[in-house]
Amino acid sequence: MSRKPVIAGNWKMHLTKRKASSLARAVAAAQGSVESRRSVVFPSFVHLDHVRRNLRNSNVVLGAQNCWCKKEGAFTGEVSPYMLRDMGVQMVLIGHSERRHVLGESDALISDKVKVALKAKLEVMLCIGETREEREASLTFEVLARQLKALKVVKPAQTDRVSVAYEPVWAIGTGLTATPQMAQQAHAETRRLVAQLLGEETAALIPILYGGSVNPGNAAELLSQPDVDGALVGGASLKIEDFEPILAAAPTA
Repeated sequence: MSRKPVIAGNWKMHLTKRKASSLARAVAAAQGSVESRRSVVFPSFVHLDHVRRNLRNSNVVLGAQNCWCKKEGAFTGEVSPYMLRDMGVQMVLIGHSERRHVLGESDALISDKVKVALKAKLEVMLCIGETREEREASLTFEVLARQLKALKVVKPAQTDRVSVAYEPVWAIGTGLTATPQMAQQAHAETRRLVAQLLGEETAALIPILYGGSVNPGNAAELLSQPDVDGALVGGASLKIEDFEPILAAAPTA
């Protein structure tokens, strides 16, 4: 079944207001009027409004890198998904490996975030992936199954607002990349697990992106795999000279 490819740039804790605004305009120009692929940018919280203004009337989705698991309350320093929606955000990244492994977010917390973000009418991109130690211990599929349980909270009417990003932790920012065959194997297993949770029809429609040192040199081969529906790009999303060729590598009708 055909799925629209999604190319997403996670800008992490980078860029200034001026550079983020300039990059947003460049991504909008590169995406143009193409309807057969989706382009998403995830700037830092402090740049969301500036990026939103520079994406106005464009074909690019505005995303946020994280959210909290409550609508409102005494949670100093956190940001509600309802606040994000009020700012014009359309999608939120949840469960990125840096949130899990650097900042200690649990599977339970991530599941709560998915639930509240979907209730706030945002799209959710759930990140999953194994560490190097887990892969070497042949635990990859076990880790993916555990992390994908966050989708158990998804209601049937919400499935069209869900995507998954498989990002092997050992390949993020390291220059290492899963081979296209390794990526396909993990993505096929991810789709099988999603089918168990949400049904075969939903699993056939949900985009599953690959993230982990994606660059202009490897994007086309990764995106040619049958279950790789896009890319979650880190470092290469910070310069339009790198991000535009990745956009162009996405198959379009």
